Amino acid sequence: MVMREIAISMFKATCPAVLEDVRKTRRPIRVTKRGKPVVEVVPPPPEIRLKNGKRVLGGMRGRMEIVGDIVGPICPFEWPTKEPAKRARRK
Repeated sequence: MVMREIAISMFKATCPAVLEDVRKTRRPIRVTKRGKPVVEVVPPPPEIRLKNGKRVLGGMRGRMEIVGDIVGPICPFEWPTKEPAKRARRK
Protein backbone atom coordinates (compact mmCIF):
# COMPACT_ATOMS: atom_id res chain seq x y z
CA MET A 1 0.00 0.00 0.00
CA VAL A 2 1.33 3.43 -0.93
CA MET A 3 1.29 6.01 1.86
CA ARG A 4 -0.79 9.08 1.13
CA GLU A 5 1.11 12.38 0.99
CA ILE A 6 0.00 15.92 1.71
CA ALA A 7 1.88 19.22 1.44
CA ILE A 8 2.68 20.92 4.72
CA SER A 9 0.69 24.01 3.72
CA MET A 10 -2.42 21.89 3.09
CA PHE A 11 -1.84 19.98 6.34
CA LYS A 12 -1.61 23.27 8.24
CA ALA A 13 -4.87 24.48 6.72
CA THR A 14 -6.79 21.23 7.29
CA CYS A 15 -5.00 19.66 10.29
CA PRO A 16 -8.08 18.65 12.35
CA ALA A 17 -9.76 17.05 9.34
CA VAL A 18 -6.59 15.19 8.35
CA LEU A 19 -6.11 13.87 11.89
CA GLU A 20 -9.72 12.71 12.03
CA ASP A 21 -9.32 10.99 8.65
CA VAL A 22 -6.22 9.13 9.90
CA ARG A 23 -8.11 8.08 13.03
CA LYS A 24 -11.14 6.84 11.10
CA THR A 25 -9.38 5.10 8.17
CA ARG A 26 -6.37 3.87 10.23
CA ARG A 27 -4.15 4.80 7.23
CA PRO A 28 -1.04 6.96 7.85
CA ILE A 29 -0.31 10.17 5.96
CA ARG A 30 3.12 11.59 5.10
CA VAL A 31 3.45 15.37 5.35
CA THR A 32 5.97 16.85 2.90
CA LYS A 33 7.74 20.16 2.50
CA ARG A 34 8.86 20.88 -1.05
CA GLY A 35 8.47 17.19 -1.87
CA LYS A 36 10.64 15.95 1.01
CA PRO A 37 9.07 14.05 3.93
CA VAL A 38 8.79 16.03 7.17
CA VAL A 39 6.61 13.81 9.34
CA GLU A 40 4.33 10.79 9.16
CA VAL A 41 0.99 10.97 10.93
CA VAL A 42 0.05 7.47 12.08
CA PRO A 43 -3.03 6.26 13.93
CA PRO A 44 -2.67 5.35 17.60
CA PRO A 45 -2.40 1.67 18.50
CA PRO A 46 -5.64 -0.03 19.50
CA GLU A 47 -6.51 0.29 23.17
CA ILE A 48 -5.21 -2.66 25.16
CA ARG A 49 -7.84 -4.36 27.29
CA LEU A 50 -7.64 -7.11 29.86
CA LYS A 51 -9.40 -10.46 29.45
CA ASN A 52 -12.36 -9.18 31.44
CA GLY A 53 -12.77 -6.26 29.01
CA LYS A 54 -11.44 -3.55 31.32
CA ARG A 55 -8.85 -1.05 30.15
CA VAL A 56 -5.24 -1.49 31.26
CA LEU A 57 -4.73 2.21 31.91
CA GLY A 58 -6.79 3.08 34.96
CA GLY A 59 -7.46 -0.57 35.70
CA MET A 60 -6.88 -0.10 39.44
CA ARG A 61 -9.28 2.84 39.74
CA GLY A 62 -11.51 2.47 42.76
CA ARG A 63 -9.51 -0.39 44.28
CA MET A 64 -7.26 1.62 46.58
CA GLU A 65 -7.84 3.88 49.52
CA ILE A 66 -5.59 6.79 50.53
CA VAL A 67 -5.06 6.83 54.28
CA GLY A 68 -3.34 9.76 55.95
CA ASP A 69 -1.40 12.68 54.56
CA ILE A 70 0.16 11.93 51.15
CA VAL A 71 1.72 15.38 50.75
CA GLY A 72 3.39 16.03 54.11
CA PRO A 73 6.86 14.82 55.10
CA ILE A 74 7.30 11.29 56.44
CA CYS A 75 10.28 12.16 58.67
CA PRO A 76 9.81 13.83 62.05
CA PHE A 77 12.91 15.99 61.50
CA GLU A 78 14.19 18.44 58.88
CA TRP A 79 16.79 17.12 56.43
CA PRO A 80 20.01 19.15 56.27
CA THR A 81 20.44 21.08 53.04
CA LYS A 82 23.58 22.24 51.33
CA GLU A 83 24.05 25.82 50.30
CA PRO A 84 24.50 26.31 46.57
CA ALA A 85 28.13 26.30 45.47
CA LYS A 86 29.65 29.73 45.05
CA ARG A 87 30.94 30.50 41.60
CA ALA A 88 34.52 31.61 41.16
CA ARG A 89 34.81 35.20 40.06
CA ARG A 90 36.53 35.94 36.79
CA LYS A 91 39.31 38.46 36.81
